[in-house]
Amino acid sequence: MRIAHHRYVVVAATAAAILALADIPAEAQTGPAAAALPSSVSADTTGLAGLAESYLQQRADMLTTSPPTAKAAIAHVRATRSMAAQTQDDLAALAEKGKRYKEVDGGYTRAQVDVKVDDTTVDGGTATLQLTEHTRLRLPFTPQEVEEGAPEFEELSLPHTVKFTQGSDSAWLLSSDKADTAGGPTPTTQVSDTDAEATTDDGGGAPDEDEGGKDDAADTTPLPDSGASDTVKPGVSAAYSYNKMVAYADRYWDHHNGAYRTYGNDCTNFISQAMLAGGWGPKGGALIQRTSNKYWFYGPTKWTTSYTWAGAENWYWFAKKHAKRTKILGNVWQLAKSDVLQADWTRNNNIDHSMIVTKKYRGTPYLTYHTGDTHNKSLSKLLSDHPRAWWYAHRT
Repeated sequence: MRIAHHRYVVVAATAAAILALADIPAEAQTGPAAAALPSSVSADTTGLAGLAESYLQQRADMLTTSPPTAKAAIAHVRATRSMAAQTQDDLAALAEKGKRYKEVDGGYTRAQVDVKVDDTTVDGGTATLQLTEHTRLRLPFTPQEVEEGAPEFEELSLPHTVKFTQGSDSAWLLSSDKADTAGGPTPTTQVSDTDAEATTDDGGGAPDEDEGGKDDAADTTPLPDSGASDTVKPGVSAAYSYNKMVAYADRYWDHHNGAYRTYGNDCTNFISQAMLAGGWGPKGGALIQRTSNKYWFYGPTKWTTSYTWAGAENWYWFAKKHAKRTKILGNVWQLAKSDVLQADWTRNNNIDHSMIVTKKYRGTPYLTYHTGDTHNKSLSKLLSDHPRAWWYAHRT
């Protein structure tokens, strides 16, 4: 369940956090402020979730166009000495990331973080939370621009394993945070020195066909104003409903549809679901066809599902070559709503990731995807995050 009504724990602990980071024991505090502080934070889910949420909120705030100082942000994080040092480095890196985002497309004006705790384990002086961070990053658009079609927020949903250790005063201190970032682009509230590479199972594999070489990767050079217009595809065509593709992605970007499996690298599974919702019909279905890029179908098990359903590389060949359901665009800025963008992070000629365009405003596509579940991240930011990637833009 989503945890609520726990912010009072964080407020009460804030002053103690400053002392904890300075290694001043709680019992050494004097004066009115000390009298107002608890000597410990009980190991209940609400209290620990509040501490985790405060920590994640500080990270998100550093991305905004008016971030707090690192000193002010770290004062809100109750952490062990080593975790405080790591957090301080991360906060500085996130502030730089926020500056870069501001330069490329205006950045974010505000951040709001909520956490949903999935599991809590307390073992003596150690507590472990399995939780999901849900962050909304407000984009710099006016209400009128949002009414015209601009996205109001970029959103992300990210699982974490967060651990706490009891200090000498029995207060719980954040000791580690491991976010699940495998396979997809680096989530907005995280920092990474390298481009992502898909290393987890995506349901694909070596196909029956020798496909040869791909089309050239799409150009990333911004188009002149005349060419960067908001390309509008019809909501429906003779065969497909593009509106339904987008509506599906908007609905299930973070609440995965229980009718489907979730893969370790789930991005293309999600794209296939959206295409199916918009009218793409399955092709094939026999067990012997699952390893061929000529077929596309979902079955009750991984072994009765085609490689092309959830494998990014396999999907490319089915959609573009064999079924001819997509057309490769020469420039990523030509993408329109319901189009698909794929990425080869390391230029090794194997596609790693798939995304769908859910908004386009004033020439900028906004992408939604699973694995690093994200809703409406601007193409500008993705290109800035991954300057070495090869991109393949599909008109659906």
